[in-house]
Amino acid sequence: MLTIFKQIFTWWNQQTLGTRLQIFFSGKLVGKDENGNKYYESKSGRRWVIYNGEVEASKIPHEWYSWMHYIKNKIENEHELNKYDWQKNHLPNQTGSDNSYHPKKYIKNVKKKYKSWKS
Repeated sequence: MLTIFKQIFTWWNQQTLGTRLQIFFSGKLVGKDENGNKYYESKSGRRWVIYNGEVEASKIPHEWYSWMHYIKNKIENEHELNKYDWQKNHLPNQTGSDNSYHPKKYIKNVKKKYKSWKS
């Protein structure tokens, strides 16, 4: 029950009631990517995506990014791109999380400019 309320009233929890209505009346499912994101297009040509899980724009693969932004290029026409062994899978933006990048040199040379409170 709480999940339904979250989806109706908050845009950061996937789709809202307005988006559901737009999909029902004028949305046509164009496709789905390997992450489970669904891509829609209206009769007027407007395009949008419903994310699978957390709403993160970097989760859109480059093929669908080109489609979303009306970009015509050769990648869009290829059905399968060759991926090499050294290529890593996509990770969402890690800024602000425990997995964000911190150079070792920077961490060693950081000196506190304040005194911590003692309890």
